[in-house]
Formats: sequence, structure tokens, C-alpha cells
Amino acid sequence: MIENQKIRPAKVIGPLGEQLTIESLPPPSTTRWVVRRKAEVVAAVNGGLLSVDEVCERYGLTPEEFAGWQRAIDRSGMPGLRVTRIQHYNALYERQQKY
Repeated sequence: MIENQKIRPAKVIGPLGEQLTIESLPPPSTTRWVVRRKAEVVAAVNGGLLSVDEVCERYGLTPEEFAGWQRAIDRSGMPGLRVTRIQHYNALYERQQKY
């Protein structure tokens, strides 16, 4: 009997145009999250390489934290992931939603 399994790609295109595989993603022990690493993990989920649950388990993230990364990329691209700019971008989008 064939189980209903989701077929996953072996590689996806990363945020800088490079090919990403599970092996090329940041290691599970990552504690310093720079913009590039966050963007690679988001690209892996968007491309179907990993699920949100797998990413959260692998990296010790909360679903809310990961959703914040996705939202930042959707709104502002990779610069939106910079910790020093989060307040700036949040204020910008709050002002835009008022109009």
C-alpha cells in the first residue's frame, strides 16, 4: 500500500539566488541569527524543503517568531530582518495601514 506522502524538492533557490539543500541550511545549533541565515530558513519553508513545524523544532523557534521572519521578508525583503530596523519598519507599516 502506498502512503500519502508529500514529495519534497531536493533543493530550492535561496534568497541570494543560490541553491539550498537541507545540508546547506544553517546548522541546528545556530544561536546567532544574521539576516542571511533567517532568509535562507524562510526560503527553505517557502520552497517546500522543510515545514514550519520542522524548522521550529530544528532551530528551537516559536511559530510566532518564524511568522515574524516571514512577515518581515514579505513586507521589506531581507533588510526587514535586521534587528536594528524592526521598530522602524513596524512604525512605517502602522502609518501605512491608517491611510
